[in-house]
Formats: sequence, structure tokens, C-alpha cells
Amino acid sequence: MNYAAFAKADARLIILKELSRQTDGRMNETMLTSVLDTFGHRRSRDWVRTQLRALEELGTVNLVEAGTVLIASISRAGLDHVERRTVIEGIAKPSPEH
Repeated sequence: MNYAAFAKADARLIILKELSRQTDGRMNETMLTSVLDTFGHRRSRDWVRTQLRALEELGTVNLVEAGTVLIASISRAGLDHVERRTVIEGIAKPSPEH
């Protein structure tokens, strides 16, 4: 796996983990961009949107447009990946929690 693919897979996992931590399982793209910055993924809004669309295609999030902002909500498949019940290609595998 090249660095670009690794970065995308890692960022997608970070997004899913953060969504799973939310009480309602939802966050907007602006907040998710800030979370990714915290983990060293300093990327453009378009790049984050591309990752959200990829996660939607993988069935791990549902996206809704609110004006010009995307709101992502985690799906059952996304939660199953974060909780290590399934493995989805294109998203980094979560580490075991101890």
C-alpha cells in the first residue's frame, strides 16, 4: 500500500471512530476536518468530502447536505467496522482496545 492509500484508509478510520463517539453518531464535515487535523491529516475540505463520499459508497456512513455542508452519520456497517465485528477494505483496521 502506498502512502496516499494508507493516509486515506487511516483518515476514514478516524472519521468512523469519531462518529461512533458522538451521542447521535453524527458530525458535520467542518468538525471532522478539525478532528483529522488533530491526528495529522491536514487536508482540504474537498479531500475530506472525498473521503466522506468514499465512506458512503462503502456503506459505512450516510450523508445529508445541509446548505453547503455535509453531515455524516455512522451506519451499522461503519459501527461494526469500528467495533471489529467486520473488516471493510479501504478503511484501516482498528487496533484492539484494552
